[in-house]
Parts: sequence; C-alpha cells; structure tokens
Amino acid sequence: MTLTAPAPAPPAQDRRAPARRPVRPLRILLHAFLTLVALGWLLPLALSVYASLRPYEETARLGYFSLPEHLTFDYYAKAWGQAELPHYYLNTLIIVVPGVLVTLFLASFTAFAIARLRIPGRKVLLIVFTAGNLLPPQVLITPLYTLYTLVPLPAWLSDSQSLYDSYLGLILIHVAFQFGFCVFVMANFMRTIPEEITEAALVDGASVWKRYWRLTLPLCRPVLAALSTLQFTWMYNDFLWALVLMSSGDKLPVTSALNNLRGQFFTDYNLLAAGSVLVALPTLIVFQLLHKQFVAGLTLGSTKG
Repeated sequence: MTLTAPAPAPPAQDRRAPARRPVRPLRILLHAFLTLVALGWLLPLALSVYASLRPYEETARLGYFSLPEHLTFDYYAKAWGQAELPHYYLNTLIIVVPGVLVTLFLASFTAFAIARLRIPGRKVLLIVFTAGNLLPPQVLITPLYTLYTLVPLPAWLSDSQSLYDSYLGLILIHVAFQFGFCVFVMANFMRTIPEEITEAALVDGASVWKRYWRLTLPLCRPVLAALSTLQFTWMYNDFLWALVLMSSGDKLPVTSALNNLRGQFFTDYNLLAAGSVLVALPTLIVFQLLHKQFVAGLTLGSTKG
C-alpha cells in the first residue's frame, strides 16, 4: 500500500477574502438621489391612502400628519357611488382597450417593415416617428379641436355627428400620439431577432404576412407585454384630451369622474383621496399581472445575440 502526501495548504494570502471595493462618492450620491425620487413618488400616494381612511373632521382638527383616532372605509363606498365610478370605468375601457390594440397592431406591422424589409427611406421614417414624440401635445389643441368639429361621422357612430365628442375621436388621438413611440421600441427589438430565422422562412416560400404574423410577432411577446402595460397606463391616466375633445359628461373617462366629488362651495379632500385611490387601482393591477413580461421586455432588447 502506498501513501500519498496530503496536498499542501494554500498560502495564507490566497485564503483571504477578496477585498471590498471602496465606496465611491458618486455612488453614494446616486443612491441618495434615487432614494429621494422614490420617496417623492411614494409619499404622496401613502398620504392619499392615509387621508382616505380618516374622517374629514379629524384631519381638519388634528391635521393630515397627525396620528389617527379612527380609521374607516366609508369614504371608498361613498366615492364609488357618488362619482358613479362603474359607469366611467366602462367609458375608459371603451377608449383604452381599442386604443391599445390598434396602436400595437399598427406599430408592430410598421416596425416589421422598418426592421425586416428593405424599403427605401426606412431610417428617415424611423427618425420621423421618433421626432414626433418630442412635439408638445398642447401645441395641437386648437387645430385638432377645429378639425374634429369639421370631420363628419354617422349618427350611429357619434351623437354629435362629428369626431368631436365621440369615443372614436379620442381613440384616434391616442393611437396617433403613441404610435411613434411603439414603432421605435418594437423596431429596435425586432433587430435583435436573428435574421437567419426570417431568411429560412423566405426560402420556404413564406409571404410577408406569414413572416410577420406567424414568425416575428410570437417572438415579440415580451415587448408587446411591456408596451401594453405602458400604453394602458398612459391612455388610462389621460386627462387633457378627454377634457378638450369631449363635451358630454356621461362620456368622460374615469380620470375626469373625480370632478363629481368636488362641491361648489366645499370639497372633502379625504373623499377625493379615496376616489383617487380607486381610480389608480386598475393600473396597479395591470402592472402586477404583467410585471414579469414588462421587465423582460425592457431587458431583452438591450443586447443582441
């Protein structure tokens, strides 16, 4: 029997833990800045939830930053009925769901043409779509209002028989303003898909529509989920265009329904806070359902290969 000598122990310097990187002042400033930004977003929301659970008499007597004596959910029931939120939720769905679907469909088809088809001027077209996002919407209020009053629609599509004060008009303005951003994001994402897949389908005789619908679009599910979340949130939270292009109070989206909680001479801001929380809930629910796809859509397009 032979004996083998044990392996020599590694030197003491090799067993040392790796030295920690020194903390840089810029990193400290970055974390401090991000903390302040997070608090700036979270504190108003937390204060709204806190105020909505307290009676107005208590906050008027003790202040909003005092400890509570009594917490109640009565304001939520009152806001639900007084603001007629179910009706305005339905109005919002009528506007937002078609707006998101039409925007993503048109943007995905346009992005496919820019990223996969060798059409002349595709780079210029993408720059135009991107530059359109920099245009302030307030500049177009007056010409759009005039245009909407002049475009006729049948009576079954609009009570006013024009684009003004119609759901279709509001859907079209959302599609027009969100189209460029979606094309820019989806075109960059489609460029990360290997071209060999498209070339193999082309060799097999696949048409442009099949390459788009059956091949490219299923691979774009992460970015579609991310854009769906963003577009739903942006269209849902819109207040400007509904205020400018709508005149009938029963057609307004849910963000405008909060005006029903304001009195002529007195406003219960605790009740208004409860209504604001109820209005914000759908966007939080949508994000929780799609947050994995949202994060994946933001990261998958960052690298190629």
